[in-house]
Amino acid sequence: MLLLLPALLPVLVLSVFPLLRGIYLGFTDARAGFNLPITFTGLENYRQMLDDELFWSSFRIGLIWTFSVTILQFVLALGLALLLNANLRGRWLARTLAVVPWAMPPVVVGIMWSLVYRPDAGLLNELLYRLGFGEVTTSWLSEISTALPAVIAVGVWAGMPVTTIVLLAGLQSVPRELHEAAAVDAAGAWARFRYITMPHLRSVVVAITTLNFIWNFNSFDLVYVLTKGGPGGQTMLPMLFAYQEAFRYGNYGYAAALGNVMVLIVTAVLLAYLRRRMREQS
Repeated sequence: MLLLLPALLPVLVLSVFPLLRGIYLGFTDARAGFNLPITFTGLENYRQMLDDELFWSSFRIGLIWTFSVTILQFVLALGLALLLNANLRGRWLARTLAVVPWAMPPVVVGIMWSLVYRPDAGLLNELLYRLGFGEVTTSWLSEISTALPAVIAVGVWAGMPVTTIVLLAGLQSVPRELHEAAAVDAAGAWARFRYITMPHLRSVVVAITTLNFIWNFNSFDLVYVLTKGGPGGQTMLPMLFAYQEAFRYGNYGYAAALGNVMVLIVTAVLLAYLRRRMREQS
């Protein structure tokens, strides 16, 4: 225990204690300010949450964001991984370029895509103009109908490299002898993918989609840089809503209660994943 203490102490101070403190604040009326009394209010914050239409709106938008980004990331990353796994010329260069979005900080990605989406001199409107759609002046991040799809597209682009690399590693672990034997038996490309590739990738797919779900549900920095939750709350994810309640309105207790609910959701997803893994191993 003495040898483990130097490693455990930072974890306890920087992770465990803030988590326990946040759980406690979720049951209080803590507010921003110096020397303000903190009163234990029990489940009052959670009752307020049930009646808060803004919370349910952010939760609905968060689910749309999470499922859309996770599913699109997986589908596109699987196609890209299959392409990068093929014996093509210049494959090493394509694999290197596929990792570039992963190496960029989320703040830089947000600033870059906000320039792409600009209504007056953005690359997207310029591209649509050159393709013959006329003079397009759409403000993609400021209009209610386009803000959420535009942010989802950025989330997919930024998170796809991790999924691609994990799936590519899984594809390289599939024995080529199985594909060769199936090809000898006149199995087509789709049959080999369905009955050989996907069964071998099942555990990898479950792991990466579970992690992507958790990462996307907890997204904050990318959406904050792009829209700050606007326009009209159309991109207000749960993490952004909790952030505003804490640091814009000073409702620390209510924001901590929101964080507790999100921790419970993430924990439920993790427990479902671990239960599936234990069942597969047994």
